[in-house]
Amino acid sequence: MKRLYIALAGCAAFFMFCNASGCKSSDKTTAEKTEQAPAAAQTQPAADPAPAPTPTDPGKAPLVRVSTRFGNMTVMLYNETPQHRDNFLKLVKEKYYDDLLFHRCIKTFMIQGGDPQSRGAAQGVMLGGGGPGYTVPAEFNPNLVHKKGALCAARQGDQVNPKKASSGSQFYIVQGKTWTDMELGQLEMNIGRTNPGFKYTDAQKQAYKTVGGTAQLDMEYTVFGEVIDGFAVIDSINNQKTVRDRPVQDITMKMEIINR
Repeated sequence: MKRLYIALAGCAAFFMFCNASGCKSSDKTTAEKTEQAPAAAQTQPAADPAPAPTPTDPGKAPLVRVSTRFGNMTVMLYNETPQHRDNFLKLVKEKYYDDLLFHRCIKTFMIQGGDPQSRGAAQGVMLGGGGPGYTVPAEFNPNLVHKKGALCAARQGDQVNPKKASSGSQFYIVQGKTWTDMELGQLEMNIGRTNPGFKYTDAQKQAYKTVGGTAQLDMEYTVFGEVIDGFAVIDSINNQKTVRDRPVQDITMKMEIINR
């Protein structure tokens, strides 16, 4: 079976993370979890924090309700990433996501879903290899970062996907951890090597230091939306017992567009 890797600098361990759309249904996508910096706080962020403001006006952006047995999350899709926005809305309208699982959940990192093979999957089955059969071109934007609640697209690793195209259906929602000024400064330098001039804004730094996120993924995966209500659901999902990062008790989702 073809295995796909997402490479991250300073990685410590492999784990199943994302499917790459455009792959055959048997493809697997994996990622490497970055090593937790010892200086970063590891406490869980409070429920429903106030993240840094984003360029998209919530009054003019599409909103999607993600329903789970732990409650609902309201997700705002960014107009700054139109291809990802439109693809996600298309799949929601088609009920593509209904009854799929959050099949990969990593505490202080993210919750992942969108694999069509997860619908009704038996316990113990390895998931993360399904998709709609296409990819979405990357839409990186330095204004859109991986703060807690960010909605992001999974993808294949750079070796087989040098343009960093996104999965057609698999996504993850960030939980993350808090970061220090020193850590963010080092990340700016690292990201700047491939994205000259990259700098975090004061608001982004404040969000990472207080709300948390997965800053190590910035400018590597497309961020195309964010949770604006229901942050506690992310924490509840990531508090469940898992085996090989799959929740022991299935966590299904349903989605609907709520402002159109």
